[in-house]
Amino acid sequence: MDSLTAKVNAERRKRVYVGDLPNDFLRLDMVPLADSTTRLQQEAADQQAAMALQQNLSYVQGDRDRNRLNITIVQARLVKNYGLTRMDPYVRLRVGHCVYETQTDPNGGKTPKWHKIIQTLPQEGVNQIHIEVFDECSFKMDELIAWTTIPIPIQIYKGVTIEQWYDLTGKQGPNNEGTINLIFSFGTPPNLVLPNSLTMLPQMPKFMGSNANLTPIYIQPTAPQVPQVFSSDDLKQIQDMFPNMDKETVRTVFEANNGNKDLTVNSLLQMVD
Repeated sequence: MDSLTAKVNAERRKRVYVGDLPNDFLRLDMVPLADSTTRLQQEAADQQAAMALQQNLSYVQGDRDRNRLNITIVQARLVKNYGLTRMDPYVRLRVGHCVYETQTDPNGGKTPKWHKIIQTLPQEGVNQIHIEVFDECSFKMDELIAWTTIPIPIQIYKGVTIEQWYDLTGKQGPNNEGTINLIFSFGTPPNLVLPNSLTMLPQMPKFMGSNANLTPIYIQPTAPQVPQVFSSDDLKQIQDMFPNMDKETVRTVFEANNGNKDLTVNSLLQMVD
């Protein structure tokens, strides 16, 4: 018995690691050192690019009075729920070099609603926007559900407000993933304070098995506004004038027109036509 125990102990001692431990010993992140160095260099380059972009898009005298492209992301109708138990959609909007995001609609499923107003300065040569709809996930990368590219309606530069549903592309095929409701307008919003900084958000993979690309994006925070008090009586009167139109849509157009009753009615009439 003693000889058997001695033989087992001797066999176990042969398996003991002797010498210097490797650099990745007991590390969960099994990224090779060469890849780690490349990632650090990429992050540094991305930071420099973000700083350069910030300087180009920083506040300059006169921007306060410039007209802005106003995009309201109202809601979407999706054809499939890709969540295991629920789906929490949000929208990422890209206008030129600027990227904006809506809030997440918890358990929005196939009919999420956001009513998010995005205001951005027009950029030379930019005549379209890019829309991506994501499902916010807790334990993995957020899943891209649908996307589309939409030309900016030229009618808005003549004072026309455009409200329309646009087809979405996704796993179900081109223009078969559902639709998204957007409102476009162009004008100068009051009491607007432009941000003087941009936030860099690297699109990093969260787990080693992920195939996500290390593509940095730059998110420009939505310009803060001084809260405005609109006439609830005017809003209710307009909603009564358009009983077949969604009340939240009427409210969104009313706010986009800065509480101007006449402009709101004209815009809604154009939308009905």
